[in-house]
Amino acid sequence: MLLEAVYHRPKLNWCYAYDGRTIHLRIRTKRNDVTAVSAMAGDKYIWDRSKTYVPMTKLASDELFDYWECEIVPEYRRLKYGFLLQKGAEKYWMTEYDFLKQEPENPDRLFEYPFINPVDVFETPDWVKDAVFYQIFPERFANGDPANDPEGTLPWGGTPKPDNFFGGDLQGVIDHIDHLSELGINAVYFTPIFKATTNHKYDTEDYMQIDPQFGDLDTLKKLVAICHERGIRVILDAVFNHSGRTFAPFVDLQKNGEKSRYKDWFYIRKYPIAVEDGIPTYDTFAFEPLMPKLNTAHPEVKEYLLKAAAYWIKEADIDGWRLDVANEVDHEFWREFRKVVKGIKPDAYILGEIWHESSPWLMGDQFDAVMNYPFTNAVLDFFVDGTRDARSFANALASQYVRYPRQVNEAAFNLLDSHDTARLLTKCDGNKEQMKLAVQFQFTYTGTPCIYYGDEIGLTGGHDPGCRKCMEWDETKQDRELFSFYRELIALRKKYGALRTGSLKFLSAKAGSTSLVYTREDENDKIIIFMNNAAKAKNINVSVPEERWQDIRTGDNVSAHSGVLSMKLPAYGCVMLRAL
Repeated sequence: MLLEAVYHRPKLNWCYAYDGRTIHLRIRTKRNDVTAVSAMAGDKYIWDRSKTYVPMTKLASDELFDYWECEIVPEYRRLKYGFLLQKGAEKYWMTEYDFLKQEPENPDRLFEYPFINPVDVFETPDWVKDAVFYQIFPERFANGDPANDPEGTLPWGGTPKPDNFFGGDLQGVIDHIDHLSELGINAVYFTPIFKATTNHKYDTEDYMQIDPQFGDLDTLKKLVAICHERGIRVILDAVFNHSGRTFAPFVDLQKNGEKSRYKDWFYIRKYPIAVEDGIPTYDTFAFEPLMPKLNTAHPEVKEYLLKAAAYWIKEADIDGWRLDVANEVDHEFWREFRKVVKGIKPDAYILGEIWHESSPWLMGDQFDAVMNYPFTNAVLDFFVDGTRDARSFANALASQYVRYPRQVNEAAFNLLDSHDTARLLTKCDGNKEQMKLAVQFQFTYTGTPCIYYGDEIGLTGGHDPGCRKCMEWDETKQDRELFSFYRELIALRKKYGALRTGSLKFLSAKAGSTSLVYTREDENDKIIIFMNNAAKAKNINVSVPEERWQDIRTGDNVSAHSGVLSMKLPAYGCVMLRAL
């Protein structure tokens, strides 16, 4: 047994309260090294009466390690615990201090979860686990009110450029709300709608005002109310890392320099502020001089931004915030932000834009979730670019999954494209079947899936600005078959809870293979999913204990023979079966 590979620590993703009564324990071992793991657990004050061994199951495996997990409901909300590791006849007990060849005589040196204090339990919004998001870039979705078009607005459907306008607005979303309802989504994420100079609005001028080209407060309130009537939640984009060049305090700084009362709202390295050799003399988003970085530790800045965060929830009844460039803002600001937001609406969704491992922000005191770009990258690597085989793909997902507690994974924001990336159909070189296979994985994986506007009707586009083209509203130019595909997939996800929050297990993900077989299972259903990520038909076989299955799309019955379920899938085919 390779003890050097064994790892556990209290708290974080290794030992945490899933709810007010339940503790999840995890431990890592070398892949295929340990044959069984049990948690030795009990109450430290009545150890001899309460000690028990709880078998752990293999939660996931990546290239190097196996990850084991168990669930314990301690009677008195506290836990002393260690681990029994077995490899055939070889046994080791793991304590907080040592590996022992005999069971420890007392719990003094075991790990401990001192007490499940309800206020410390990390709770993510329940509704997010059941959500299917739809991302809208307001300037390019629909022009519902030509009267508010900015000067120079172009005819709808032209070529998108970084600096042109087509007149999309909030009224346009209201006008096409039936499209969203017919599709079946139940949550919308809007990129910024506050006053700014650009078409993307990430250069905020006034955090307390809707951009006039999009409408006004009444328009937003009307939109949110209509969405809520239809069971659709609404989250907005908060750009708190930086402002725009027309933000009043920055205008004052540009005018008055070091004498500006707002100089400490920003990070100035040299006066007068300027751009030297392409580098501003003040901190910005990237090196964009039009987007000066805000000093979120400054009391006045903090007060202003937190006031804005609270205002839009109170006034417009929005359901949460997506936070731009979230990892470049100080943690203390986000801790206060969470208290403000959750104090007004406890089930508001707080979603950070972070493209990497995000544990420091996902400990219950800051965000509920992040945009799950490691998931995005793994899916694109396997289904689109072919740079991973099935085993490498499963390993990448496992590595990502075990980084976070289960409640974080259940609320993860799983996207395949956005306003910041090339569109999925374009990434697939127009291969719709390949695109659909990637989307089917997205919709059958843990977390909440998000559709980028227009993907459902075949919109294409390369990287920004190509991915930000106008929505196509002429149904004769829409891919209605693709729309029906998305609609059916959303309905299946809503129908079967196992596809949303059930456990996930890969039954087949082999090195060198382009096929996958995995299960999603809860107390009501077990669903097995076959995927053929290849340009030709393939027979896929997998061992299963159940004999009778039913295709959840067609209703056709399928039988396993001698414990083997065999499916012939067409190129880029997918079959989902439910155990009967």
